[in-house]
Amino acid sequence: MGVKGLQHFVDSCCPEARVTVHLREMAKRQRVCTSTANIPSPTLVVDGMACLRHWYTCKDWVCGGQWREYMELLKGWVEAFTSAGIRLVFFFDGVVEDQKRQVWVKRRRRVNGEISKMFRHIKACGVQPGRALFCLPSGLATFTCFALRSLGQSVFCSEQEADYEIASYARQHGCMGILGQDSDFIIYDSAPYLSVAKLRIDSLTTVLYDRQRLCHAIGLTATQLPLLACLLGNDVVSEEQMQHIRNNAIATYRTNNPASHRGAPQGQKVLAVSQLVSSLWGREEQEPEFIPHSVNLSAPHRELLKKGVCSYLLPGQDASQRGDISAPPSAFEKHVSPQILKACREKHVATEGFMVYSVVCQGVIHCSNTLEDEEDSELLPQALVYKPCRQRIYGLLLLHGHEGSSVDLPAIREWFVYGGNPLKEPDMVHPVPVHLPYHQPSLDLLWFGTSPEVPTLRLMSFLSIFDCQEFSDLHGDIEDALLAALCLVTYIVLQVQTLSQEDVDAYLSQAVCLRLKSPNDLQNIKIFTRPVGPDALRVVDVPAAEDNVSCS
Repeated sequence: MGVKGLQHFVDSCCPEARVTVHLREMAKRQRVCTSTANIPSPTLVVDGMACLRHWYTCKDWVCGGQWREYMELLKGWVEAFTSAGIRLVFFFDGVVEDQKRQVWVKRRRRVNGEISKMFRHIKACGVQPGRALFCLPSGLATFTCFALRSLGQSVFCSEQEADYEIASYARQHGCMGILGQDSDFIIYDSAPYLSVAKLRIDSLTTVLYDRQRLCHAIGLTATQLPLLACLLGNDVVSEEQMQHIRNNAIATYRTNNPASHRGAPQGQKVLAVSQLVSSLWGREEQEPEFIPHSVNLSAPHRELLKKGVCSYLLPGQDASQRGDISAPPSAFEKHVSPQILKACREKHVATEGFMVYSVVCQGVIHCSNTLEDEEDSELLPQALVYKPCRQRIYGLLLLHGHEGSSVDLPAIREWFVYGGNPLKEPDMVHPVPVHLPYHQPSLDLLWFGTSPEVPTLRLMSFLSIFDCQEFSDLHGDIEDALLAALCLVTYIVLQVQTLSQEDVDAYLSQAVCLRLKSPNDLQNIKIFTRPVGPDALRVVDVPAAEDNVSCS
């Protein structure tokens, strides 16, 4: 979300803070400045989540599935930077912090509304809607991590707030900039904030939002920006909680500036709060976490404001309070070994299993919006379709070689977005042991075991998640990717009774045939023009939703 209204203010009311830059020239200048400092190539830290809408420009987007076309787009985007000698480091969201849960829920509800508009258009018109109603395909962020890694890029999944880790990495490694679209990056004392929305990939030009020029324009110092951000409203301190402070500031500002040249309401709000911060914070008191005593706040709101300010302090900036934002140790950690915890963290950071990390460390899992029509009750929500599958995964992760009867495990807290779920509380889901012809293996054995029987244990454990143990004889006779697709389609058929033979044929043909085609071949396929239907769209989205949950 960033800082409420600040991005609009800088774009519309503060032209002096916007600077058009040529990234190729920026890289050349940094290369000269760091030539003797043993610093790697000029590096851009990329906010992957902010880029998804700019990367996914496939024309026929409503049914998703344009994997090869999307890969070509990503490849071209990456090559534009590497040809200019710019190294890219990508970060993706890996957690939802407890203090930001309500912000996450609010966003998910908003996206649900956008998806509903898309389905209503399809049902009324029978065609794909325009870009104004564009919705990202399910699981795109997960797949993009794998795609970028396959292109040789450095990709990280965050252990805490992604914006914070991006700013920390950029500052620690002396990066040339942060490419994203979040006004929080102008608050952090880190690398320059570069706009992905303004990026011209053909010329590698974009807009740099200059922190010092912004400070000069609004009359603040850089150390006062975190307090400004919290009073305007952000993910930690909601806009509503500081409403009375802003109202008083705006009233005072309008009295003192009746003919302001920045007369737009949004401009007035930012300038009014800036004026308030400047008047409250004496120049001799420059500690970043300082909250002026004259701010009229209750004790809880003052503590919240201090927490919000400290959330912008990066390592080396006296940000000792940042640790208070992380979740406390979980009761789940006692059910796995230290070696498993270490491996989970490493896989999480490397984008190889980010949902496993959340389950074993905190007993919580999140799944964002999928393309489902909430008004259609005929097809089960995908969260419910895959619930038995997830329960067996939880069993493999947490039952630790036991059958579960004598193990007192707390339930997994599932925050899944689907029709009829108000997201006021998580769904509480219990682990279920997998059904094997012998005892359930421990996770340590499955991950670290080297004895001859371990590969068979791994295969049977995988098949049991989908209840497809009878396919074990196919292992080695068909490719692993096809065996995985067969298990997934079989599971879907058994869970979703309304699927037709044509639906199953479509799943299998995509798994078997399309991967053999080039992007150009796929774009030139001649198809019969038929109306786009909501049922077909939801059926197409079912396998993608499972990949979004269980790629880990």
